[in-house]
Amino acid sequence: MILLYQLLHILLLGPLCFGQHRFQINDISKKYNAEINVEDCVSDGCRGNGWVILSDKNGNIKQTFHSPDLVFYFEQNFKPSKDIIRITREMLRDEPLYFGDFNFDGTEDLAVRNGNGGNYGNASYEVYVFNSTKMQFVPSSELTELASGYQGMFDVDIKNKRLTTFAKSGQFYYTYEYEVVPKKGIVLVYEKIEDHTHEAVKVTVKKKVNNKWVVKKTTK
Repeated sequence: MILLYQLLHILLLGPLCFGQHRFQINDISKKYNAEINVEDCVSDGCRGNGWVILSDKNGNIKQTFHSPDLVFYFEQNFKPSKDIIRITREMLRDEPLYFGDFNFDGTEDLAVRNGNGGNYGNASYEVYVFNSTKMQFVPSSELTELASGYQGMFDVDIKNKRLTTFAKSGQFYYTYEYEVVPKKGIVLVYEKIEDHTHEAVKVTVKKKVNNKWVVKKTTK
């Protein structure tokens, strides 16, 4: 049955599985291994139309994901091969995939690189959260927006259950923190703005306390 399921995935992917650059990465998740198929590669990295085939640690295919621009770069030049190339996280300068508990429900979620659509051309990601009822990853529009419009993938603070993003506009630098609220989605609870347009940096910090914003302004 497992073999039939794997064959079905290959047939669905068609020529995308073959004639492209194929990479296997096994140290990126506690539960999953990933095969990355991407269209174009040069010595320092890859990009273009790509697919991610996710398997459990026993090699059973669980799910596939498509990215129109699956970008990642290598620490050192790689040698093209017709066979699948095994890579590790240490060999990469940035991440084509992120695993983590993004909604703090105790299960691993997944972010797949979808180009450089972030703030100032930074990396952007399509985010999928694991649905324990469906037993598969499902798209999250809110988390995708958070991982696509700022400076790369958001930081995950497991202890405080917050997601942190960063942005820049000219001489202004922004830090945002979000809480994941069940049945409500992500809620902004902290904002820091640094104004570097003057010799003395002006800092505005907004914190949500008891559902009300508390604002503090300082100069440094």
